[in-house]
Amino acid sequence: MPTKLESLQSALQIVLGGRIRKMTAELGQIVIDIKAADLVSTCMALRDDERLAFSQLLDVIGIDYSEYGADIWNGARFAAVYNLLSLRHNWRVRIRTFAADDGFPMLDSVIGIWSAANWYEREAFDLYGIIFEGHPDLRRILTDYGFVGHPFRKDFPVYGNVEMRYDPEQGRVVYQPVTIEPREIVPRVIREENYAGQK
Repeated sequence: MPTKLESLQSALQIVLGGRIRKMTAELGQIVIDIKAADLVSTCMALRDDERLAFSQLLDVIGIDYSEYGADIWNGARFAAVYNLLSLRHNWRVRIRTFAADDGFPMLDSVIGIWSAANWYEREAFDLYGIIFEGHPDLRRILTDYGFVGHPFRKDFPVYGNVEMRYDPEQGRVVYQPVTIEPREIVPRVIREENYAGQK
């Protein structure tokens, strides 16, 4: 008798077929890579086919692979990962797709399939700069509207691009260039023989 994971793999293979670029089982969960062009049709099949019935979107996660792993990453830089749950079958699947253009990462929105994608896609846009085409209200959700850049990108400066402060003369918050001097802080090394005055 096949295990639950094997049953899910089989159902995914039957329903999605050639849309699956890669399928792996990691930590007791199936992970599928698909092309960005197949995202909406794949998600609709995952939700609507009775053999799968992934009725719930749990999360959409943005990822920047520019400095991934010990080796140099040679694939697309930005990806979105969709975590899905089937309440009917009590199983989960993770879908990953890469944006084709690293300079202007864009994927189709899945709000029309799962309305829960609304704030998740806004978060991925805010933190990684991934554009979700078809999103009805794609604007920042965690950072301030005057924020410059996307803070979870690997090339985002640690000290940021702008800072804000309250200006009492203008009676409002103003933005200005960062005044923090970039520096490296190297901790002092405590040697055991001199620790706490002992010799």
